[in-house]
Amino acid sequence: MQNNLLGPEPTLLPERAEQQAAIESGKDPAEVVASWPDFSEGWALLAENALAKGENVAAYAYARTGYHRGLDQLRRNGWKGFGPVPWAHRPNQGFLRALAALGRAADAIGETEEYDRVRKFLTDSDPAAPGI
Repeated sequence: MQNNLLGPEPTLLPERAEQQAAIESGKDPAEVVASWPDFSEGWALLAENALAKGENVAAYAYARTGYHRGLDQLRRNGWKGFGPVPWAHRPNQGFLRALAALGRAADAIGETEEYDRVRKFLTDSDPAAPGI
């Protein structure tokens, strides 16, 4: 990757083929996170499903877990608290989906400051990431 003179290089999380295959096969996301609790995409799915059912507090908890597990992974992979986290890189999508779900859940429970912070974080990570 070339040096980016305008800012940090994008952070690219490592592949998680086994976990991704479990999700793609239709395995229950709760079973997936029970086996791999650091897999943000499983938490994002739990949050998205809870939001779809109107279970906003549960969605918030699931999304916050996925977000924090993703932050841990980003930091282990060189992220310094800012810089691009590209949506086009498939392993980053679980973190970005958990972040978007956190924003939607925060909005649903009236956490306006968190909603605003998450919206900015998503845009700063990658404008192509899912909106909230």
